Amino acid sequence: MRRVCLTLPTNRPSAATIRAVAEEAAHGARGSDTEVHLLVLDSSDPATLAAHREVVAALSPAPGVVVHHYDEDRQRTFLRKVIERSGAASPGRLLDLVLPSGTSYGACTDRAFLLAEALGCSSVHRRDSDSRYQYLDGEPVFPFPLELATLGPPASEVSGRVTRSRLDPAFADRPVSLVGGSFVGEMSVDLDEIRRLDPAVYEEVVGLSVPEGMPELWRRNLIAESFRGAGNTAFTRDLTTLTRVSPTRVDMCNIALDREVYSRVPLPPALDTIGSDYFLIHLVHDAGLPGVLHNRHIVNYHTPERRSGAGFLAYHLRYAKFLLSGPLFEAVYDTLRQAGDALLDGDGRIRPEAVAPALRAGAAVDRTRGAERLAALTGAYRRLGGRYAEAAHRLTGHAEELLDEVHRDLADFALLADAWPALTLAARTLGGPGPANGAVRGSRAQDLAHGSADGAAHTPMSGTTGDRTDRRTAGSPA
Repeated sequence: MRRVCLTLPTNRPSAATIRAVAEEAAHGARGSDTEVHLLVLDSSDPATLAAHREVVAALSPAPGVVVHHYDEDRQRTFLRKVIERSGAASPGRLLDLVLPSGTSYGACTDRAFLLAEALGCSSVHRRDSDSRYQYLDGEPVFPFPLELATLGPPASEVSGRVTRSRLDPAFADRPVSLVGGSFVGEMSVDLDEIRRLDPAVYEEVVGLSVPEGMPELWRRNLIAESFRGAGNTAFTRDLTTLTRVSPTRVDMCNIALDREVYSRVPLPPALDTIGSDYFLIHLVHDAGLPGVLHNRHIVNYHTPERRSGAGFLAYHLRYAKFLLSGPLFEAVYDTLRQAGDALLDGDGRIRPEAVAPALRAGAAVDRTRGAERLAALTGAYRRLGGRYAEAAHRLTGHAEELLDEVHRDLADFALLADAWPALTLAARTLGGPGPANGAVRGSRAQDLAHGSADGAAHTPMSGTTGDRTDRRTAGSPA
């Protein structure tokens, strides 16, 4: 029986999303030879965490589904055991990278990858706390069953399960390594207020995210499409494409990755940086690994905390760091594109040793372009006035610090990438066999956190949590 991990990172009230994702897990497991481990990684405040515990405890049992609800105490205990077992150098630094004291979209997903390895899962399927499902004829449109049907086998086997193929036949023997869709609804990055205030400033602000050297027609199309996903197109029927999936066509709230990808290379653990969790989508594409692009788009919405007070300033700091890191990652992605097949070993799997040098080269990129982007962003914000002018003042006052941070973040990513294969191997060998089926079984997640080799029995759709959390993971890449 195949085991898979459906994960929901959160640091905000997410009761409705937990219930909805649990329903998706049950739907995917129903009638399939799949055991679904629903993993909720919870960094909420104590009151919200307590409410989430009640939600998890009240979930109806579902055959083939086991729920793990991890607060940060349990995550930390698990991670310490993995790092110690790996024998990696700088264990304290590695712990800080995968469980940092700030918001990191990549780090929270890296923790899901390590826990999925410990649970013996063959894939990770990620959702976000600020998203919902579309409905068709009164039924939710879940991506999960489609992900289960197409992720993992060679592309040649999957070609008959999709609507169409646009994959180069030369890649037909390679495994489908990514299955993803996009979103409908509100923008993934919350910039629509700027568009309403001043469309010209909006184009300037969004245009800063477009790589330099892009032809003007392409540049304008990218500005028009950026952060808008699939727009507001309602789902009516499946349209699935076997292809090399473009990073611009999928979102991390609606994605599944094969373990042969995430067990070899992690996501960047950068702090306070929108989009820092998209690296593996680029890597899969540039390595020539097949994927399936689908139209079961998630419904995105914005939570209110990012639109007022300290939340507004924090959000625009994250957007600024995204822009500042752009030139560094453009250099990384250019190196990966040029490497192409050299990113894979003889069995068609990612070579970690081919990736880390590209990261170090990116960290050495000159600061000039980043400084120019920050100056352009703050100038645009000042023209908007009001709280945007206040954000510009804050960003300008920390300009040198922010430029230092984006370079240090990429160097830290290289450090984590060096240690990652040892960490995932340690996680995979840390515990005993997991549950064999959907009957009453122990959840190894709890046992691994406490160092036990024996599972403590509990029913599917039940979970346990610790007592204390910090607000360190994020439920959305935006």
